[in-house]
Amino acid sequence: MIEPLLRELAPQVLGAVVRRYRDFAAAEDAVQEALIAAAAQWPTDGLPDNPRGWLITVAVRRMTDHIRAEIARRRRESDTAEAATTQWPAIDDVPELGHADHDDTLVLLYMCCHPALTPSSAVALTLRAVGGLTTAEIANAYLVPESTMAQRISRAKAKVKGAGGRFEMPSAQERSARLSTVLHVIYLIFNEGYASSIGSDLVRTDLSHEAIRLARVVRTSLPREPEVAGLLALMLLTDARRAARTGPEGELIPLDEQNRGLWDHARISEGARLISSVFGSGPIGPYQVQAAIASLHDEAATVHATDWPQIAALYGALMTLEDNPMVALNHAIAVAMVDGPARGLALLADLERDARIANHYRLDAVLGHLCERAGDLPAAIAHFRRAASKTTSVPEQHYLRIKAARLAADRSD
Repeated sequence: MIEPLLRELAPQVLGAVVRRYRDFAAAEDAVQEALIAAAAQWPTDGLPDNPRGWLITVAVRRMTDHIRAEIARRRRESDTAEAATTQWPAIDDVPELGHADHDDTLVLLYMCCHPALTPSSAVALTLRAVGGLTTAEIANAYLVPESTMAQRISRAKAKVKGAGGRFEMPSAQERSARLSTVLHVIYLIFNEGYASSIGSDLVRTDLSHEAIRLARVVRTSLPREPEVAGLLALMLLTDARRAARTGPEGELIPLDEQNRGLWDHARISEGARLISSVFGSGPIGPYQVQAAIASLHDEAATVHATDWPQIAALYGALMTLEDNPMVALNHAIAVAMVDGPARGLALLADLERDARIANHYRLDAVLGHLCERAGDLPAAIAHFRRAASKTTSVPEQHYLRIKAARLAADRSD
């Protein structure tokens, strides 16, 4: 397939062009045009002998057009070409670019995760510059108009430039300070792909696969960083369940009802080996703990065979590492599986007073599940209906409404 190749080549091509012209914004636009041209031409014309060189050649031509247009504009404004031509190399002096073997994926990733950017802007810029997605594809993934996403990406590039962002590998100190942001951005991309928060599709495999690819890139550069390994393991173990999460019509299938024979056991094995190799080998961070929890889920033959006491303990440990109400929510679920729904509901009472999650659909969904287990069907129905009204994911809306309708029917029998 051409798409995976283009995404692999995108950061390499962008790195070569940016290194030559030192204009990230213009080079990124030029590379995007080259990628679009390749997607249109290669399926009919065939793959060129040197795909990377082909892309660089097309991008350089676009940069040439941009430079000439900029020089002409400055000539009109200043009536002299001298000042205009000093910012770029000679436009024909680029033969070595197509033969370079330098991969700038990691440099670009750190650049797109610049501290000046918000997480949403960093995600958009990363998907375009490092992932090779078009603005239209990113806009479609987040269900916003293409013009809106284009403005977001343009502002992100301007912020990086205004903050003095340079196309070079940050210092060891800067990389260390920025690593948590890099991992968080990759995690956000994966989450949106694995469980899309909006729209009719529950899963966006292009986003989840891209996140796993980026995590592998970071893992290669930092093989001894436990949290990098933890994030990659977490995503592999979670993505392994993807084929069982939806039914024939795209409907959501919860974990306890999934056909575990459909799980990707090769990914489960890889993720389990990875987290086992690093867990406890150094400081334990949130991604390692989440990966350990995912491994316990994936390695259980059935939901009842799951080591719920260990999962509850791990969620308890995770709560000491980060103040996240979603972690507390999952801890309550695990405790309910060990000590019964009444204990889980008691823990959720505190979360209902937490403004960060009080109006989130997942709290109502879990309350509905535990009320159902406790035999309080009226409360369960009310919570499922409230949850359905709050989520923007169409498959989740359908699942929650069906749950409420079935409970209502059972109650009337």
